[in-house]
Amino acid sequence: MSRWFLGVDGGQSSTAALIGDESGKVVGVGHAGPCNHVGTAESHARFREAIGGAVDAACQAAGLMEIRFAAACLGLSGGPQDKEALVREMIPAEHHRITNDAVIALLGATAGEPGVIAIAGTGSIAYGRNAEGRTARAGGWGYIFGDEGGAFDLMRQAVRASLRMEEGWGHATALREALLEATGASDMNDLLHRFYTPAYPRSRIASYAVLVDEAARNGDGAAREILQNAAQALATYAAAVRRQLFHRGELARTSYIGGVFRSEILLERFAMLVQLESDAPVHPPAMGPAAGALIEAYRLAGRRVQPSNAPPGI
Repeated sequence: MSRWFLGVDGGQSSTAALIGDESGKVVGVGHAGPCNHVGTAESHARFREAIGGAVDAACQAAGLMEIRFAAACLGLSGGPQDKEALVREMIPAEHHRITNDAVIALLGATAGEPGVIAIAGTGSIAYGRNAEGRTARAGGWGYIFGDEGGAFDLMRQAVRASLRMEEGWGHATALREALLEATGASDMNDLLHRFYTPAYPRSRIASYAVLVDEAARNGDGAAREILQNAAQALATYAAAVRRQLFHRGELARTSYIGGVFRSEILLERFAMLVQLESDAPVHPPAMGPAAGALIEAYRLAGRRVQPSNAPPGI
């Protein structure tokens, strides 16, 4: 009788599920909407819909019905604390692991090997695991007290630079005009007040971070400084994790994931700073977070298997 394994990446923007067979072949892929917190009845329902929808879609793609998995690993945005009982109820499996999205991002990026990953999407965090299974993290403190180098932080710095320019105590920057044009605001004071309203949640504000990269590529000094400072913060996070887990010179893959790293300016500086600190090059992620969750599902069942045909980035 065949045994099946499940990996799920439940994020703030989407949910992805992969089903693998005993050899590591991915036989089913499923997608659904955001996997949010479950503190209210409405978000509880959204969570069920996202997880259930992605897993059901993967089962249908694999031609499987009413399946009990040999092992299932789910990496969930915000962590597992308020979701574990729901997951165990929804997904029959011999072994479960419900963890956070940083864990599976690392496992995918390093193909399950020891290493460190810097994650910079809306927020930011660095996470690592060594050969003994010991883990460490740096950052991930949220948008009020941290998340340096994340897209929301890039926008916070861009807004501040534009406000300083408009008030006459900062350097000229193309960011001001770019932000006003993108949002339709009349001036920076108008934009600032808009950003404090429910119409502009953190994810929407963070989406304008591409304007910082665009301005930097066009020669704007303030934008370039913002990206370089972000790269420094992310490299510092990665170095802090590495020092907690690995000796200097010890083999450990350093990787990255998240939309902020689409900036070539930021990525180039990040890679240079990491290599200066660790004497090791930075690698793009080997696989995506859902594949990382699938790797962990195999491990839960005592198998050292890597997905052989996982879709890129998933």
